[in-house]
Amino acid sequence: MENCLTEIEIYIIQRVKEIRKEKGLTQEQLSLKLDKGVGFIGDIESPSKKAKYNIKHLNEISKILKCSPKDFWPEKSL
Repeated sequence: MENCLTEIEIYIIQRVKEIRKEKGLTQEQLSLKLDKGVGFIGDIESPSKKAKYNIKHLNEISKILKCSPKDFWPEKSL
């Protein structure tokens, strides 16, 4: 299946994943803290899925991971 995500979407997904792992949270733990189904983060992090974060997700994830939403974005445009 061809990846239909944009370069910026892929970048943000990878950054959330990196920070999630640094903070010691599993995909399932982060999904549940977001009040989503257990597979929510797994679907987003899977390269074969079309799922992606929206702005609200990123804001809530930054609260959970105790970081700034800016931490998920690149320094310069892609």
